[in-house]
Amino acid sequence: MSLSSTDGGRTTTVRPEELRAGMQAWKTGTTIVTATGAHGQPVGLVCNSFNSVSLDPPLVSWCVDRKSSSIESWSTTEAFSVHILDEGQQEWITRFAQRGAEKFRGLEAPLTSVGSPALVLAGTRMDCVLVKRYDGGDHLIMLGEVHAIENR
Repeated sequence: MSLSSTDGGRTTTVRPEELRAGMQAWKTGTTIVTATGAHGQPVGLVCNSFNSVSLDPPLVSWCVDRKSSSIESWSTTEAFSVHILDEGQQEWITRFAQRGAEKFRGLEAPLTSVGSPALVLAGTRMDCVLVKRYDGGDHLIMLGEVHAIENR
């Protein structure tokens, strides 16, 4: 069975087996989440709280610390991309673990179909539309529906 989602004129199809295969790529336990910020700038951070929530519909979640320098962007964005890192990508973790806007300097980051920046790196990327934000104490819990999966 194929799952189809429509949002803002975009229609994408992610089947349960595609989401399952994408999650199997998550061996390092580390992701980079990207979005277009509150003022149109690219934002991103290292995240290890990423989880699959549902296959039907295809839902994933992750959490961001409310003290994050980009919390304003995460509090307003309607879409995000989760980049599941492969082994040996420490330079990406180092780059996106830092605070501030220099994370994207010198990087190619074309926008995905959901409007979030796509990092050009090996691994799996899930492009998601926000379903809901939840209060998680000192963290904000983000729930998104997966609209596209790319394996590189």
